[in-house]
Amino acid sequence: MLCEKCGVNNATTHIRTVVKGVVCDKYLCFSCATSEGFKSKELSQIMSALLGEESNNQNSKIARCACCGSTVAEIAKSGKCGCSECYNTFYDQLLPYLKKSQFGKTRHDGKLIQKIKRIQQSKEEEIEELKYLLKKSVLEENYEKAAVIRDKIKELKEET
Repeated sequence: MLCEKCGVNNATTHIRTVVKGVVCDKYLCFSCATSEGFKSKELSQIMSALLGEESNNQNSKIARCACCGSTVAEIAKSGKCGCSECYNTFYDQLLPYLKKSQFGKTRHDGKLIQKIKRIQQSKEEEIEELKYLLKKSVLEENYEKAAVIRDKIKELKEET
């Protein structure tokens, strides 16, 4: 694959950026990547710094994931965890990085939470509409209808 910037050299660097859910991939040769300010050694050093890895301390015991055998240094170098157990094993080292890269969130809410929020909003809107009808029924002195509406409001409030 040729470099997207110069179109002459082979692309050796892949740069992926995600901004507001939009993924942008760039494939650049070494010289174009360097001219844009990207250096492979600098990136690994940044990842290591973010993950709190001490590159100078080679003699200390290296912690590995019990499931896949990955180390924090390998995760920092690749930018990817080896398996889901890595998140539990290296929680303390990964937490600051996750907070920085995920806008302060460390937990995935998922689509289900959004559906629940929409359902709650629709119930709240229904309650507000029923409250309006209740006031209207009381003003019209239609107390039987008002009692039925009051009971519906109670039921909806109990569900939420």
